[in-house]
Amino acid sequence: MPAERVEDLLRRLAPQVLGALVRRYGHFDTAEDATQEALIAAATGWPRDGVPDNPRGWLITVASRRLTDLLRGEQARRRREETVARRVLPEQRLAPAADRPPTDTDDTLTLLFLCCHPALSPASQIALTLRAVGGLSTAEVARAFLVPEATMTRRITRGKQRIRDSGLPFAMPAGPERAARLAAVLHVLYLIFNEGYASTAGPALLRADLAAEAIRLTRLLHRLLPDDPEVTGLLALMLLTDARAPARTGPHGELVPMAEQDRSRWKADQIAEGVALVTAALPRGRVGPYQVQAAIAAVHDEAPSAEATDWAQITALYEVLRQVSDSPVVALNHAVAVAMSQGAVAGLALVDALAADGRLGADARLPAVRAHLLELLGDRTAARDVYRAAAARSTNLAQQRYLHTRADRLDGG
Repeated sequence: MPAERVEDLLRRLAPQVLGALVRRYGHFDTAEDATQEALIAAATGWPRDGVPDNPRGWLITVASRRLTDLLRGEQARRRREETVARRVLPEQRLAPAADRPPTDTDDTLTLLFLCCHPALSPASQIALTLRAVGGLSTAEVARAFLVPEATMTRRITRGKQRIRDSGLPFAMPAGPERAARLAAVLHVLYLIFNEGYASTAGPALLRADLAAEAIRLTRLLHRLLPDDPEVTGLLALMLLTDARAPARTGPHGELVPMAEQDRSRWKADQIAEGVALVTAALPRGRVGPYQVQAAIAAVHDEAPSAEATDWAQITALYEVLRQVSDSPVVALNHAVAVAMSQGAVAGLALVDALAADGRLGADARLPAVRAHLLELLGDRTAARDVYRAAAARSTNLAQQRYLHTRADRLDGG
């Protein structure tokens, strides 16, 4: 199997292997170290030797043996072994034999709820889950939060230590406890999807593996909580957004803005499913941010062309969204909607106010929007310079190329 396909397989299996180890042995932080060593062994050997018949079982076996070695080597070995003995049945204390039939249990969702336990701070909940379940690097998680990598490293480390020291049970919560963790779980899934749909770094605009994993996990959550309107709204939002992915890049991986996309390439089945989900969720009572964002995505997806987009409705929906979410990204998207429905001057005033507030810091999206609005107003020189400033802020190569292309088109204006 090519190395690229092995990497995709390992990304999908990593949270399942980690979940199986934590369920069996506890020791979240040490289990993650053991899982990473097993993944490295697989990434090195499988492209050369072939993928085993039961890749998940192979990884669990290797990681379990490594975990046993790590636990035995710690100074607090006796205390840790006593903790393990209380948590597992005798026949589970050793790594499973190679000929034992593998369990079909997928512990990914349980791992997700463990990482979102209220014993952890909200920042640690989200950061740790993105790292352990989503498979993002610490640098990618840091960019998702718009904080330095060193800060995110400390958050993740503190989260692991808190899980280790608290002895949190590895089990799916129920009732009020599950409801208390749900908001953090939804936000984590949302961030994982966003990193897949608009990668913050690297040569490719899209990371389809992350987007697909976020959708898979959200489907699992929706099956668990089919009547929760925000779970339904988040799944609808992901489906409606991901439906545009085939038209979002050109033949050479270049970014294609929505107004220029070939809408016949959009995934009609996902659009239909997403519209049905959000239509069912909205009348259920409390309207949350994911439902509103899904409704905005539905308006975009149902428009037969960019010119036919109902920007007045989108503006109204963003105004509703701003009442329930104080996110600066929401404010920026609202400014774009205002520009499209009320004129670029009105939109630019909102963008400038948002720039003064400073919450987006060095994020490339704000100058990119500002450059587009300046271009619409005919100020080609200013637009060119701001496009280049936005490109300098971007860490994604496809986005950089797109912004430089827009700036180059305005040269000599």
